[in-house]
Amino acid sequence: MLATRHWDRLGNGGLTFTELGFGAAPLGNLFKAISDDDAHAVLEAAWAGGVRYYDTAPLYGLGLSETRLNRLLRGKPRDSYVLSSKVGRLLQAVPPGQGDGAGKWVDVPSRKEIYDYSYDGTMRSLEFSLERLGVDRIDILYAHDLDLFNHGTQAALRDRLDAFMAGGYRALVALRDQGVIRAFGGGINEWQPCQWLLERGDFDIFLLAGRYTLLEQEAQESFLPLCQARGVGIVVGGPYNSGILATGPRPGVHYNYSPAPDWVLDKAAGLQAVCQAHGVRLVDAAFQFPLRHPAVVSVIPGGQGLAEMTSNLQAAAATISQALWEELRSEGLIRADAPI
Repeated sequence: MLATRHWDRLGNGGLTFTELGFGAAPLGNLFKAISDDDAHAVLEAAWAGGVRYYDTAPLYGLGLSETRLNRLLRGKPRDSYVLSSKVGRLLQAVPPGQGDGAGKWVDVPSRKEIYDYSYDGTMRSLEFSLERLGVDRIDILYAHDLDLFNHGTQAALRDRLDAFMAGGYRALVALRDQGVIRAFGGGINEWQPCQWLLERGDFDIFLLAGRYTLLEQEAQESFLPLCQARGVGIVVGGPYNSGILATGPRPGVHYNYSPAPDWVLDKAAGLQAVCQAHGVRLVDAAFQFPLRHPAVVSVIPGGQGLAEMTSNLQAAAATISQALWEELRSEGLIRADAPI
């Protein structure tokens, strides 16, 4: 079975995460359509491999990811896995061809995304997710995409953050206090808004996507030490930075959902060279590096196919010598203060 990590910041029994979790964004037909049966085969392979933490969101496939998870989880004992979804967007049904997601979500329900970080919007979002997932509870809710990448300007982001703290945050506290959810936090692509939230509220867990990886560890400046001090858990999403740390530098490879810039290609080449010298796959090191941080409870790479799922299971089981991490540090390829 996969290694697990127990988190119990609140002293209420907490949650036990598999170190390898499942990021279900690709199952929402991210960039390409896959069949329901192919998506289910990937989920079944994850379950058979021991994965017991699943993360999804209304955004992923505009509802499709949650409904595909429904098929896997139906009939599974509810206490046998940890489930997270997100709040901050409501989905509105619109006529065919008028939906959002063109260029990102392929062959998905025709829906408009409506940002809503209010108290009522958060409660409604939870209700809709419970229906799509077909479960009676969700363990963790993350406020989704409170970042500059999604909102465009600092002023717009600050408006969303303020709206969330005045509304959605109060809803999540109430849901946690009532025992409806076990924990809440933010599912965010940048560490700076995570720190802004943590300095202003009583948060449990953050899903930080792509910002604590072999390629970048700036979150270790101040955010991750603050999490450690407060017992706040970190789930690392996007550990391969959109693919380059899974495949290595090669033509057409992506970083942050876009073609990789030169500095990323150069650094990935340096990382890959050290890994090869130690007989380790780059993807194995990329998966295991974040787990060296004591705040990290799970790493959740995505995967649209069985080959990717198999690779992730191999990465979770790989043995990596301490010498590799020390060489990456001495070569300046990872931060000197990154835990190894």
